[in-house]
Amino acid sequence: MAFLILVRGLPGSGKTSLAKVLSEDGKYPVFSVDEYFTNPDNGSYTFVYSENHKAYKHCETNCREQMAEGTEKIFIDNTFTLEWEMEPYFKMAAEFNYRVFVITVEHRHEGKNCHQISDEQLKKMAEKYKVVLL
Repeated sequence: MAFLILVRGLPGSGKTSLAKVLSEDGKYPVFSVDEYFTNPDNGSYTFVYSENHKAYKHCETNCREQMAEGTEKIFIDNTFTLEWEMEPYFKMAAEFNYRVFVITVEHRHEGKNCHQISDEQLKKMAEKYKVVLL
């Protein structure tokens, strides 16, 4: 069985750090919207709102390619504050027969987000954030 693990949480919660640990330091791929805005040469992060849709598509494309190759575990590290943001991954998982796990990461480590997101914006994101209970 193959697994798709969606790691979700507000900016600064530790999603990226956890995904790296769970991926066994890169044994399994980790994709995120953030990687689209990160310079691979120096690691600097520059968010461009008008390019956000391209970043989402880039992440989905990377995931699809790994699923097509049959990669055993794939990690997606994004905020996923809105349910529709996860839908493409649920559909891909069904198409390629992957079992999906959603991990919610809470900010409990006194870290700061590195994305220049204000406390006010974080509060707005938190208000939209939903945990689905079945």
